[in-house]
Amino acid sequence: MVARAASLRLAMPVPRIAIVGRPNVGKSSLLNMIAGAKVSIVDPTPGVTRDRVSVVVDLPSPDGSEPARAVEFVDTGGFGVYAAEGARYDEVGADLSRLTPEIEKQIGEAVASADLVLFAVDVQAGVTPQDEEIGRMLREGRFVSRRTERRLTRRRGGAEGGGGEGEEASDSVTPSLPRSVASPRVRVVATKVDGPSWESHAHELASLGFGGPLMVSAKSNYFRRDFLDALYGMLPPATEDAAPPPADLRVAIIGKRNSGKSSLVNALAGEPRVIVSEIAGTTRDAVDVRFEMDGRAIVAIDTAGLRRKRSFQGQVEWYAFDRAKRAVERADVVLLLIDATEPVSQVDQQLAMLAQKAYKPVVIVVNKWDLAEGRQGPKGRRVTTEDYEEYLRRELKGLAFAPIAFASATEGRNLRGLIDVAFDLHQQAGRRVTTGELNRLVRGILDTRGPTSKVGTRVKLFYVAQVRTNPPTIALVVNHPELFTANYERFLLNRFREELPFEEVPIRLLVRARKRGERTEEPGESAVDAAVEARADAAEWFEDE
Repeated sequence: MVARAASLRLAMPVPRIAIVGRPNVGKSSLLNMIAGAKVSIVDPTPGVTRDRVSVVVDLPSPDGSEPARAVEFVDTGGFGVYAAEGARYDEVGADLSRLTPEIEKQIGEAVASADLVLFAVDVQAGVTPQDEEIGRMLREGRFVSRRTERRLTRRRGGAEGGGGEGEEASDSVTPSLPRSVASPRVRVVATKVDGPSWESHAHELASLGFGGPLMVSAKSNYFRRDFLDALYGMLPPATEDAAPPPADLRVAIIGKRNSGKSSLVNALAGEPRVIVSEIAGTTRDAVDVRFEMDGRAIVAIDTAGLRRKRSFQGQVEWYAFDRAKRAVERADVVLLLIDATEPVSQVDQQLAMLAQKAYKPVVIVVNKWDLAEGRQGPKGRRVTTEDYEEYLRRELKGLAFAPIAFASATEGRNLRGLIDVAFDLHQQAGRRVTTGELNRLVRGILDTRGPTSKVGTRVKLFYVAQVRTNPPTIALVVNHPELFTANYERFLLNRFREELPFEEVPIRLLVRARKRGERTEEPGESAVDAAVEARADAAEWFEDE
């Protein structure tokens, strides 16, 4: 079974299974068990999950006689309790209960668009009044509001979204096609069945009116195989075109709190896919949102808004920070959101460093430009894009090569241009330069301005090759690698960006000495031929690194 987050083109008829229930019944643990990865944050604090967190999983057939089925599983917030007892207000006094309508709306969206709903109930706690209320709501279809039903019905009828109300036609996108808005099939899942002693208690959940429950324990994996086999048997019939192709681009959206990440995701997707609130720290999980633009499948990964680590409040913020780092690692391109209405902060610089360390292409997105454009600057004149770009280059020196895009998520301004730039960076990072071209370039640079020691020792280049793409990785084998100081490597990388097709993406440079007995240029042989022969050695060395 393989989890494939961000690999689904939404227009494809992939079955969707939603997991619902009250807080702390094990919904997020169940999703993580199915995916075989830490997708949702698991914490005993009520109200941790707020958005819909989804992952596409290849679900194998029970006996292996049929092909694996791609299934989208959706985790939802715990219904009924959205803040821990005594923690209704956050550290700055914001009332978290104001998020209740949005969280419940996300749960309703998940139920309305699902082919199957897994109603999770904690067998060790037994059936509670909250569980009974959720069961009644599922039977009566009260999770889905009339407004949501009308919207899904319109989209089911073939209407194509255009970003959102007021968005310019030039930036329109096509959102996913919905499922039937009729009530989906519901099965009760008895969670926390950690051993045989809990099986008899699980049968009591049949009183909820959805038939015999499925039993499973995400903690001990008890009944895991039977549970997954049962899910496979409940999937709708497969269609010929149900195998989802991979996404054309994965973008991780990172930024400090209230920089507009969730607003940007919703504007791109053309629907309220994640919760947008002025309450700082609303988003916690890394949420994959899939959409299409100009026929291209894109996955936007919304991440938690970050702040200085010393300001973290509890384990949940550390979990959110970990999810943000993982989002950067699995993305093709990173969108670093800068709030144009506030000065660049230390958090912005730390996030820029996070992307740099991962060697990811970065687009610096100046969000809320509609609110900042034309304001009076420090010199008493109106701020222009040129002024702001100069300011950003001073503040984010490590990303001097990264392109800057000015946008407004709320107005839908420049969204298509932003995505076009991201695709261009992804293409740059995937290019490969021939060994001959690299040899001519590097030898020319070293002859003109090579590194030397205080006693006059000069560098001799044995060979150079590009051993990887994404990021472009160039390996050099020389006689004195210690002469390649940090300053000289920066000079070399700048020359590479001037001469090679990697103008706006990070380049990884690896320098080492020649190993004993390692092949190099022989008499009568060209340096290019020697480099070609040695490329396999360089690639093997890179894998060891």
